[in-house]
Amino acid sequence: MKRKDRTRQQTSSSAAVELEIEKLVYGGDGLARRDGVIYFLPFVLPGEAVRARAVETHRNFVRARLEQVLRASAARRPPPCPHFTICGGCQYQHIADEAQLETKREILRETLARLGSSAWDGPIALHPSPPFGYRNRAQWKVRPRGGRPGTRNSTAPLGAESRALALGYFQAGSNRLCAVEECNVLAPPLAATLAALRTELASGQELASPRAGGSQALREIEAFAAPDGALLLNVSLVELPQSPERLARRFRAAVPAARSVLLRDAAGRRMELDGPGSLVYEAAGNSYRVGHMSFFQINRFLIEAMIEQVTGGPAGALALDLHAGVGLFSVPLGRRFARVVAVEANPAAARDLEANLKSAGVGAPGSGAQAVNAEAEKFLADWRERPDLVVLDPPRTGVSAGALAALARLRPGRIHYLSCEPPTLARDLRELEKYGYRLAALSVFDVFPQTSHIETLAVLVEAS
Repeated sequence: MKRKDRTRQQTSSSAAVELEIEKLVYGGDGLARRDGVIYFLPFVLPGEAVRARAVETHRNFVRARLEQVLRASAARRPPPCPHFTICGGCQYQHIADEAQLETKREILRETLARLGSSAWDGPIALHPSPPFGYRNRAQWKVRPRGGRPGTRNSTAPLGAESRALALGYFQAGSNRLCAVEECNVLAPPLAATLAALRTELASGQELASPRAGGSQALREIEAFAAPDGALLLNVSLVELPQSPERLARRFRAAVPAARSVLLRDAAGRRMELDGPGSLVYEAAGNSYRVGHMSFFQINRFLIEAMIEQVTGGPAGALALDLHAGVGLFSVPLGRRFARVVAVEANPAAARDLEANLKSAGVGAPGSGAQAVNAEAEKFLADWRERPDLVVLDPPRTGVSAGALAALARLRPGRIHYLSCEPPTLARDLRELEKYGYRLAALSVFDVFPQTSHIETLAVLVEAS
């Protein structure tokens, strides 16, 4: 405990300091140095002079709070969202749209140089997105209402007796709710859903009713929207009510576009489904069945460009699509390769994947496209055929060391690695370079405008 106290201390009172911001780092903070101390603070821009105050002291750095911008960057703008700096969803709304993507490109380049085995000096292609209205999926937290929306006192303590509930996102760096009245990154069907749910929950009527004893039942509502406006709703509760069908009907009445509603308890012991359990998402000329428990790309504007870039290049005899999800890339690969093996660990997504391959006509018997429900590392350990192309689309943790070693044994002709986390991408590229691969191309997709998230496509080929 004493060692921890020396390395991280909450700073209750400290003098304000003036800082020159050198650069932005991955995660959204700016970096500054003063008197040999490194400072990190949010909502700043490179080249700005600011006044800040320390809030947390670590052994090697200080986290600070911005108090005043003394000299503003030309790229600074008034944030469009009234909840910005309180809501934890966005980090870049103070940066002009055109500067955000350039910032992400430079952060990616710096991260690869710092954490990878060699710097990338080649071009990094940029794929911009419309800055707002892009999200087709959202997760909203639910807590008892109290205080003004969007303020640091926006909710009553958990267990408060009020029947009215608030809807929003967690505040930055906390599990305290920032109740929101609007969210300008949501696609129109989700913006309408947010408004409808806010009204319903604020009414204190049946949908918002606490369970007996004052405990709050609703905890989270997740919504996913297809291009035609159809919705899936996932509703998480402390416990499911005695009549879950009645609650599901209330949600369907509040959100008429909801095609299907899944109720589940926080412990994961019980689920109740009202509706077909899936919707159809049309993208790039393909139809994808997407169920309640399946992942699908979140930026509705960039799906076609991602499909084109990830599945592009020379066709061949065999492609492996690892972490395949519902088959976003597997379906188009099935039209270009003689054989495709699509691997997905999530059983629900794997069922959608198999259905999508079949409905596209590439997964019928004898067509050569196959869905496999397995962990990527375990699948690769047993696979022996050399693929022409391997598509990797792992979670933030990246690709396991065992899977990378198995890939090296298979010697695929090309590897297309789609990453949502630059540090783990740098780590995995370093390992693949050791195995005889070189980076041939890099692209950044601005999947999450207004945020610090960076989606990268790395194309690797065998080193000559």
